[in-house]
Amino acid sequence: MFKTVLFPIDRSRETQEAAEMVAQVVQQNGSRLVLLSVVEEKAQDEASTDPMKSTEAVAKLLETAKASFSKQGISADTIEREGKPAFVICDVADEIGASLIIMGCRGLGLTDEGATESVTSRVINLTPCPVLIVP
Repeated sequence: MFKTVLFPIDRSRETQEAAEMVAQVVQQNGSRLVLLSVVEEKAQDEASTDPMKSTEAVAKLLETAKASFSKQGISADTIEREGKPAFVICDVADEIGASLIIMGCRGLGLTDEGATESVTSRVINLTPCPVLIVP
């Protein structure tokens, strides 16, 4: 049913919790797994210590996740991109022909402003395929 599953990852607890669901879906459907991590753009004058703005940290995160799935007998392809996470996730989903995106849910709050700013919310609104949100 789900030929290709895209799993965008970051360092959040929600991503770690979603990994179990990803493994189940991929194994049950014999899906191809693609791990994606986005190096967030930073302003030219910004000196950030955010690890998701470092290509080295993101590459290490992808390799760690790939090794974790490998221990479960799941091979995974990895993609590292730079940009705004929600847009990159949707672009990559379209490029690889993803039939499902699985994401952890990390809300910014219960206000309308918080909901419109979350990566998850933006992906749901822009995606070319179904999205499974793991609470």
